[in-house]
Amino acid sequence: MTAMTSPARPFLNRRLAEFGTTIFAEMSALATTTGSINLGQGFPDADGPEEVREAAVRALRDGRGNQYPPGPGVPELRTAIADHQLRRYGLSFDPDTEVLVTAGATEAIAATLLALLEPGDEVIALEPYYDSYAACIAMAGATRVPVTLRPDAEQERFRLDLDELRDAVTDRTRLLLINTPHNPTGTVLTREELTAIAELAVERDLLVVTDEVYEHLVFDEAAHVPPATLPGMRERTVTIGSAGKTFSFTGWKVGWVTGSPGLVSAVRSAKQFLTYVASGPFQHAVAEALALPDSYFDALRADMLAKRDVLAAGLTAAGFEVFRPAGTYFVTADIRPLGPELSRNGDGLAFCRALPELAGVVAIPNAVFYDHREAGAPFVRFAFCKRTEVLTEAAERLRKAFAH
Repeated sequence: MTAMTSPARPFLNRRLAEFGTTIFAEMSALATTTGSINLGQGFPDADGPEEVREAAVRALRDGRGNQYPPGPGVPELRTAIADHQLRRYGLSFDPDTEVLVTAGATEAIAATLLALLEPGDEVIALEPYYDSYAACIAMAGATRVPVTLRPDAEQERFRLDLDELRDAVTDRTRLLLINTPHNPTGTVLTREELTAIAELAVERDLLVVTDEVYEHLVFDEAAHVPPATLPGMRERTVTIGSAGKTFSFTGWKVGWVTGSPGLVSAVRSAKQFLTYVASGPFQHAVAEALALPDSYFDALRADMLAKRDVLAAGLTAAGFEVFRPAGTYFVTADIRPLGPELSRNGDGLAFCRALPELAGVVAIPNAVFYDHREAGAPFVRFAFCKRTEVLTEAAERLRKAFAH
């Protein structure tokens, strides 16, 4: 047999040629090889509620979900999702036709974009954006059109320029891809901003896909407003949720989609050829988790708020300019105040690659989430979904490395 030496064309589909190994894999490997504290990838370092874990064990032992679950998801979970949306936001969904369970929010995003997009379509996404957005848009053969969130140092947040958003819409625009609370900046879009987005969507007859996986992690005076609750949006919005961030079981990969029957049917048509089904016993556990009392969600928010403040204070003491997040469990920091030498002349990627040796901490460079790399170059993202003692130790390491 003759070995292939130089294929006529590259093995990788050219639509994916720009996407190499994810930055998360690179930085997590760096954390392992250097023994650094990993504040890069957004996963908790402790499991969620014991009663939820026990619900999964019970489902396994009872034989619930050990074989293929129903394609749309187990009925108990679909009902729990519908109840959650009604109780929290006043949104009424039929569990049988308007709810779809997915293998995490990542599959929900992929199935939604593959279902709704065709070559030639344009997708407006808020930049910086979660990296799978760009890859899924590319796999669908569509074109991404970034609208950049701009840093506002005075208010310690990143802002959406609504005029820039309006100007980005063309006759080829198919949908708006919205993420609020926003990863990586921690921005929570206000009701006024979302109302303007909704009015634009209705005016231009656009679909809206909204990633709300951090819906229960909103701090201070911010409030999460699902776009589907706004006038004219119920029938044109696909809402994506997930159990991983809310219940700290990210490995279970249980996500969902809610929307009108037509939209959910379209997404299900794509989803059935991806994983088909997944996470059977965990679906039963998440159904119980969604029914936890408000006290659980309040305690989660309070815990994450305290951890946010520990890390934000540590970063400030070390000399970073900190954008205090109103949501998610990430803090974005500007490295330029550290000085040109320590900040690698404001190059966040070079800084993050050097950070384990400099301070024994791993972070993620925001530039990898931008098309306009220069706009994100000086910003890095730190995760605070870790035990308080880990955050305290990381803050001390950063202070020793950088404080003047």
